[in-house]
Amino acid sequence: MTDTDAGDSAAADDSAEPSLDGLSRREALKAAVAVGGAAGLSACVDRLDGEEPVPAGDGADAHPARQYAWNDHVRTDDAGNWQLPRHQTLLYLSLPGDGSPSADDRETVRGALDALDEAFAWSHEGLLHSAAYSPSYVDRFEADLAVPDDVSLPDPTPLADFETPEFDTQDVLVHLASDRPDALLAAEEALLGEAGEANGVSFPSAVTDALELDDRRTGFFDPGMPHEKADDLSGVPEPNPVPEDAPLFMGFVAGFRGNQATEDAVAIGEGPFAEGTTKSVGNWRQRLDDWYGEQDFEQQVMEMYSPGHAAENLVEGVGANLGDDSGIDRFLDSVVEDAKEYGRVGHAQKAARENRDADGNPLLLRRHFESADDDIASLHFPSLQRSIDQFETVRRSMNGVDATDATPAVRQRVNNGILEYIFLRHRGYFLVPPRSLRALPTPDGSEG
Repeated sequence: MTDTDAGDSAAADDSAEPSLDGLSRREALKAAVAVGGAAGLSACVDRLDGEEPVPAGDGADAHPARQYAWNDHVRTDDAGNWQLPRHQTLLYLSLPGDGSPSADDRETVRGALDALDEAFAWSHEGLLHSAAYSPSYVDRFEADLAVPDDVSLPDPTPLADFETPEFDTQDVLVHLASDRPDALLAAEEALLGEAGEANGVSFPSAVTDALELDDRRTGFFDPGMPHEKADDLSGVPEPNPVPEDAPLFMGFVAGFRGNQATEDAVAIGEGPFAEGTTKSVGNWRQRLDDWYGEQDFEQQVMEMYSPGHAAENLVEGVGANLGDDSGIDRFLDSVVEDAKEYGRVGHAQKAARENRDADGNPLLLRRHFESADDDIASLHFPSLQRSIDQFETVRRSMNGVDATDATPAVRQRVNNGILEYIFLRHRGYFLVPPRSLRALPTPDGSEG
């Protein structure tokens, strides 16, 4: 597998139910989501026999105006950190041909998405979801996108000399998330026209009546699952080194509430797309054999957080002891000093330098989750921010150019945070409109 390998299967094989013999209940449900289709849904239903019904929704009017209003509708851990839904699916779709969508296309997509709101409660126990639109979609229209001057939605681009991703330029990204794999798969089946109803609600149309499915990607956010999945993935040393309670393959917790932007902070403030946001989604392959084979725990802490975290023994185990704040703000000004003293710098301390506004508040709301698609350990990295240029600035800060200039011990990727162990496969940029404009919107917001 090369650094540029990309392309998960666009459509699941529905011809046979996946073999789940010998798998734990949790492993079986993850496998069913990865397979998808009618076979995956059937496997889920079999394993979930006797579960409480999936809670139904109340329609689009009862759901938040912000499609990304998830924080008040998910679980939290003991420290109050938001816990993403356990199962996640990304559907990349495009309009066939050239030109803008028709009114019929728009009504088709609206009907499917409105039925989704009727079928499932807006929660981690029902279904959280969003529809987002790429710059390529906007280019189908003659009009410019009607957003404030300080909101950007450029075409995706490499943000380091060593990045060679495949750019996601599909028109539409539908993101589905739920703790219930049966809800996730039933929603997908209905959206893709493989079923006429979901959770007891009839769908008047499918999004694939207007759009074509280009790619399907899956993932999970479930402490302990990275350890369980690692045994089946390529590039994982033996014995399995992923901590049993880790939420991520690289062994540490992330997404601390105190280091995350609020949903208010990422909202577009005015214009027809007010209460919308922008979304960057990358997929990174992880080189776990080197991460665990070349680094001891202290070095991992240095490169994931900062050398100061290691020197002061701030991180215990997977880092849950840090609570709701990683404490990274103490170490933002010491990147060059740390490079010279320790010969390495931290991923979090580099990125966080640019991930703050003038008052010190985070700019990006990160909702990343792991994936075992293609039997590879990878990370899906959705990031919400008011403007894509904010994401790009933070990502470029990860390159640590000032650290490489300060000492030959820190090189472009070596000893430079976690850059040696992650390889970008995909990147796409999207506009997440408010719910009222989520169905194939026009750039001026007059329809959608």
